[in-house]
Amino acid sequence: MLDRSRQHQITAPGHGQALSSDLYYDGSQNHGPYGRDFAEQDQGFNPLKLLFYVVQYRWLIAIMMAAGLVAGVVVTMMQTPKYQATTQLEVLVPSAKVFQDIEVVSESSDIRAFQTAREKLKSRALAQRVVFQLGLSEKPDFLFPTPDFSISNIFYRAFRITKAPSIEEKTPEQREAIAIKRVLDNLTVNLVTNTSLLSITFLDQKPKYASDVANQVAQSYIDQRVDQTSETSDLARQFIQEQVSQVKQKLQKSEEELVAYARDTGITITSDDKSLIGSNIEALNAALQTATQERSDAGSVVDQIDKGRGGSLGPVLESKGLQVLSDKLADLNSQYQQKLGILKPGFPEMQQLQSQIKELQRVYNNGVLAITDSLRLKYQQAQDKEADLKEKLADMERQQVAFNDKNIRYTILKREVDSNRSQYDSLIAKLNEVGVSSELKTQSAAIVDLATQPTAPYSPRLSINLAIALALFMAISGSVIYVIELLNNTFTNPEQVEKELGLAMLGILPHVDDRELIASIADQKSGLSEAYRSLRTSLQFSGAEGAPRSLLVTSSEPAEGKSTTAFKLGQDFAALGARVLLVDGDLRKPNLHRLFGLDNTIGLSNLLTNTVRKEDLGSIFRSTKYPNVTVLTSGTIPPNPADLLSSPRMAVIVTNLSKRYDLVIIDAPPIVGLSDAPILSRLAEGTLMVISTKQVTRKSAKAALKRLRAAGANVVGAAMSKFAVNKFDYNYAYKYMNYQYYNYGTSTPKLEGKVDDGADQPARAKSSTFRHLVRRIRSGVGGIVDRAKSTP
Repeated sequence: MLDRSRQHQITAPGHGQALSSDLYYDGSQNHGPYGRDFAEQDQGFNPLKLLFYVVQYRWLIAIMMAAGLVAGVVVTMMQTPKYQATTQLEVLVPSAKVFQDIEVVSESSDIRAFQTAREKLKSRALAQRVVFQLGLSEKPDFLFPTPDFSISNIFYRAFRITKAPSIEEKTPEQREAIAIKRVLDNLTVNLVTNTSLLSITFLDQKPKYASDVANQVAQSYIDQRVDQTSETSDLARQFIQEQVSQVKQKLQKSEEELVAYARDTGITITSDDKSLIGSNIEALNAALQTATQERSDAGSVVDQIDKGRGGSLGPVLESKGLQVLSDKLADLNSQYQQKLGILKPGFPEMQQLQSQIKELQRVYNNGVLAITDSLRLKYQQAQDKEADLKEKLADMERQQVAFNDKNIRYTILKREVDSNRSQYDSLIAKLNEVGVSSELKTQSAAIVDLATQPTAPYSPRLSINLAIALALFMAISGSVIYVIELLNNTFTNPEQVEKELGLAMLGILPHVDDRELIASIADQKSGLSEAYRSLRTSLQFSGAEGAPRSLLVTSSEPAEGKSTTAFKLGQDFAALGARVLLVDGDLRKPNLHRLFGLDNTIGLSNLLTNTVRKEDLGSIFRSTKYPNVTVLTSGTIPPNPADLLSSPRMAVIVTNLSKRYDLVIIDAPPIVGLSDAPILSRLAEGTLMVISTKQVTRKSAKAALKRLRAAGANVVGAAMSKFAVNKFDYNYAYKYMNYQYYNYGTSTPKLEGKVDDGADQPARAKSSTFRHLVRRIRSGVGGIVDRAKSTP
């Protein structure tokens, strides 16, 4: 209990008796040790804490997992399906053997034969043979496949839309080169371990091409080997030579006709088979697009100027001279507004400021006008350039129309030249391959298993893409959570207060909506009231002699709940029969008188300045409707609060009031930025720091605690306010503080509305289900806002 078997020498003024002269007696301040030292412990890795982080950021993790699944599906849809077909080819190697010590030893050259066959299967010559046999150079869907990875693949796969590429733009040589490259890029040849088999695998977007090419590669390899060793007759050679001679003559004649026609009509073709007119048109189109874009951009700027928004344009804002004028103009306006509260506008000094402001405004407007005029000129130049390019483009298009009429005959002649050249090259290649051999050697390879047309795509694989996407997005979510926790420098749970500040956690005060705060304080069965009673109990056991005789309640920053804490603690200690005096030590922004519904005409400041009459001395200490609770309001707000609080008279008053009452609770101003709280902390036996959840930064709280200890304060502990115990996150570890748990009693529903302190007034009752739903919605929406506010 609070009674320490001491003599109450002076009757409490709150009971209507006058103060005696020893109120100002400077008695000894025998402050006992309160509070405890908190030993910071490093627990290392805690799997349960990791689980709590997972629970806390469950929505982020769920969203990232969903995003990973969507990304995996989207990536899969963006990939073009490919089919795989495999042919097995057996390489027949002559088994040259050497007898040694009556044992048969195989030569180690067999493995070289397999490697040689593998490289031949992947050779360009064999690929060219496959292209020729299958006619792949004439198949557009093989030459121009769908991109392996593209956004457009989603629409192609969703709506079964296929491209219709044209091969007319490519020459036969280019088409053949493209087909050969595709065969070589998608062909894989591997030696089956411990066998003489080679697996020939081909990947393609069309299942038919996958099987046909794989089988043709194996067959072309066999045919190539046969052609190289088979006998070629003289008749065949002579026939091919005659064909070569005829095609050569046709090629020469067609080339002469093409050159003559181009010379007669004046057609000039560039190296990429385009006319100079076409090249010029492309160049003019590109220049016209650029000029149109420049004119559009300049026109947008001029539109802004015409709408009177020239001052907000980038060139105006980036002008250093205008920035200097704007700063000077703002400074003069600020000086004018500051002096306007003291001097009238007609005062000479004010008129001088007005003239300076007008002159600077004129200069600034002239500078803006100069910039906007230059932008208008740029717009005019862009319009002229666009018109000139349009005129040139129209002239070139007229020339192109005339050129197209002449180009029809040229295209026909050019196609005939290309056809003759392709036949000539093919016959020359065939003539070079023809060889004369005296005998047909045995077959050196055989197809073991032909490739069948695949029915399902080999890639992409949705399961693999989903696994990779999930792993990637989970790693990203872990990084995001780490960054959020790294940037979150506020207090979210009591463990952080104990670890960062080294203070004992005396109480955890649940968060209550501002509209329900008064009702929760008045309701003795509410969770907030029970939490304050728990805080009272902790204060009773904070020292060897019980609660301190004088307790200072303060916080690092404003609006952390210190006044409410002092107000409620006074009621709770008075409920135990103790005589409690609440002193409003905030001489700057007092709030205690509002909580009790009292006026603040006279109070502590009047007592400190000795501006109160002796007969009115007892009326300063006001009784309240709460039994055993007396209030000393702040009184008239003085111009020098710190000087009054640091005066010897304040120390005398606190000492004698501690003797007169069982408990003196001082509501102090915030610590950061003011010297009032550190001054008052030296006079009180104990100091209680109120720390709000997800509001005050850890740096600010550490600085506040450092100031208190530097002033010699005895900080007994901390109380964590606005703690959202109903949120299912890391604070779930403190679920024993469940708000519904403290609302014991099933017959009395919780009331909501404007309720006076302790007065039983009618209010609207809400069902617990509806309140729970409202709190969950507010918790979900407010969680994001709280984290945004807590990020520096």
